[in-house]
Amino acid sequence: MTDTPETPAPEVPEMPPAAPGPPPPSAEVQSPVDAEAGAEAMAAEAAAAAASPVEGPDDANDLRGFHFRQLLGEVSTWVIIAVLAIAGGAAAGIYFGSPGLGGAAFAVVFVLGIVAVFAIADSRAADAFFSFYAEENGLALGGQSSLPQATPLLKKGDKRYAERTLTGDLAQGVNGTLALYTYEETSTDSNGNRDTDYYRYTVGLVEIPDCAGFIPELYVQRKFGIKALEKLEDAFRGDKERVEFESVELDKRFEIFVDEKQDRNWLRQLFSPSFIVWLLQKTPNKFAFELVGGTLCCYANDHKEKAADLDRMRAATAVVAKRLHEEALE
Repeated sequence: MTDTPETPAPEVPEMPPAAPGPPPPSAEVQSPVDAEAGAEAMAAEAAAAAASPVEGPDDANDLRGFHFRQLLGEVSTWVIIAVLAIAGGAAAGIYFGSPGLGGAAFAVVFVLGIVAVFAIADSRAADAFFSFYAEENGLALGGQSSLPQATPLLKKGDKRYAERTLTGDLAQGVNGTLALYTYEETSTDSNGNRDTDYYRYTVGLVEIPDCAGFIPELYVQRKFGIKALEKLEDAFRGDKERVEFESVELDKRFEIFVDEKQDRNWLRQLFSPSFIVWLLQKTPNKFAFELVGGTLCCYANDHKEKAADLDRMRAATAVVAKRLHEEALE
């Protein structure tokens, strides 16, 4: 890949400040129209700023066909496939004493060889896409690595790791890491058979130490389950308390938990009307976030392998980070 000039990271618009005057509830005085307009402007500017200025692969699969054809065009590829297929066919024919089974084994190994070539092409295409995306957005690309176990999501599973990382300015003034994160849970049945489940997320990590003193813990999760069981579930949350706001739609779609000693007035100022509208209308699909001790972890299900999806995660992470930072400075 040829060198291309670095382009500035996307600038995420400022969150509208809370309305002046009397305490917390005053933040709710902002009209729904104004709140929605502010969120619309913020999302539009973030999307425009996140757009890549140079044409390139849009996702990890764009170059898969190119690399597949390239590999199939190499004599060495066919030599390796043929050698393995002949060896497999001969071994099967001798072992079973049947030329027919030997021919079948030859065909199976040959097809598996083509599948293996396709898998290699897929991997090369993904590598090329992420290299391009990192370079065009001024981010440092990293391979498989560990992430700090700072929040509940980052502590889950028997094994956890980032498959790729993109580190640098996620937006103007917001330095952090975007990662394709996976955690594994392994179980063993009564017969001793082991089974591993893989849970994949795209996460955005930002350190915001100046807000730790104001809000040590905050969990904004997608709501699921039965509402009638919420009180029973809350009884087992220890020192975490559920918080509900005046927005019915917010309470339908998100569950928000804080430390039981959290200053509720500060929290209500954080969740201004425009921020609530943004959460409901402008965030990536299944977006949520956790804040523990100044470490912000925003996340969405699955590994994002399209430029537009990565842009949205970067912008969303930056919006939350800036909102927390700005409120801590007030």
